[in-house]
Amino acid sequence: MADSLVIIPTYNERENIEKVIRLIFSLPRDFHVLVVDDNSPDETAGLVRELIKVFPEQLFLETRAGKLGLGTAYIHGFKWALQKQYEYIFEMDADLSHNPDDLIHLYEACAKEGYDLAIGSRYIDGVNVVNWPMGRVLMSYFASIYVRVITGMPIHDTTAGFKCYNRSVLEAIDLDDIRFSGYAFQIEMKFTAWKLGFKIKEVSIVFTDRTEGDSKMSTGIFKEAVMGVIKLRWQSLVNKKKYQAISR
Repeated sequence: MADSLVIIPTYNERENIEKVIRLIFSLPRDFHVLVVDDNSPDETAGLVRELIKVFPEQLFLETRAGKLGLGTAYIHGFKWALQKQYEYIFEMDADLSHNPDDLIHLYEACAKEGYDLAIGSRYIDGVNVVNWPMGRVLMSYFASIYVRVITGMPIHDTTAGFKCYNRSVLEAIDLDDIRFSGYAFQIEMKFTAWKLGFKIKEVSIVFTDRTEGDSKMSTGIFKEAVMGVIKLRWQSLVNKKKYQAISR
């Protein structure tokens, strides 16, 4: 059995999902893939079921009743992965904005270099974003600066969604206590891992905006991140026990 699972949440990603799955399975090391689909109207789940016939021992599907949010999709996947005893658990978008080749680099940071969390970072080595309008690049870049200032996290790409966790990180975090869903979910998971004392590395990647399908970004998701950062900082001050670094 592979020791690595890539979790891919989907909602209307029929145009992209087969390509990203096949690219992952073409890599020189063995990754399994779990698609968590939120009842996509475009029948993304149906296409994944057909692909499972081709990759029955590598590809898995979990379906949910409706569009319940990115964060809860990942939490669902994390619990599934821990139950199945995977050692390295990845977050990855379905839209090919994350290059599957970089899974190898994230894996090596954890499995070979000894880090607990590896982050595919757009901002650790300049600004590596392709096909985004300048306004969105600036919003994302300065959002990460804002998060660093408020939280004190020494992480350049605080909203990144391309990551590899050692299972010990997800076992240490109370997944039922994670409150946010969009960008704020990504920030909360990093913040919690950092406060618990886990070793974190940012791995430079090039992020390429989707060419197929529609973006899931919304004003509400961005507002959640802005206010969520303040809530995280406040919680860390009033509930220090929750964020007490573990002994390892």
